Amino acid sequence: MTFPTFPRLLRSTSALPPRRGPLRRPRDERGVAFPSPLVMLSVLAVAMASITFVATRDQAPTERRVDNTATIASADQSPSAEPTDTAVEKPKPKPEPRIKRGEVYVEVFNNSGIKGLAAITAAKATGVGWAVVGEDNWYGVVPTTTVYFPPRLRAAGEQLALDLGIKRTAPAVGVMKRDRLTIILTTDAPQ
Repeated sequence: MTFPTFPRLLRSTSALPPRRGPLRRPRDERGVAFPSPLVMLSVLAVAMASITFVATRDQAPTERRVDNTATIASADQSPSAEPTDTAVEKPKPKPEPRIKRGEVYVEVFNNSGIKGLAAITAAKATGVGWAVVGEDNWYGVVPTTTVYFPPRLRAAGEQLALDLGIKRTAPAVGVMKRDRLTIILTTDAPQ
């Protein structure tokens, strides 16, 4: 039995049976890789956590604060016929740090469209004793007039807001400098 050579096969297409149905792709050596046991366990753990979350999300929290100071106090005292006067020492309130207004830098920005509002507010702050180091326009969206403060100047920010009649304070964000207070004025700024 002799086999036809390759060029001969190409020339004689009439020897092939007629095609029926779609073309079949020849098989290749591709296969399916099953996940490792670690991946399977991870998927199982995530599924169980999801089921637990869904099952318990509408339940009230089960944590309670247990206050046993009354039971300790009653156990230490013996019952007596006469009332005793026990003096309970109240902790002394911590003195608030004194804010030196002249040592805290303040920048004032106008975001209202009202000409000169930053200059007017800067003059008020300077009159109360704050060290105003700049005033300019602010471009962005601010919900209401706000004094922004870095974490270490929180008390100073709250004091500046009180001094100027500003109702909102917030931590400094974005490009605001972290060594000073920043006031951003909107149309509701006190005048």
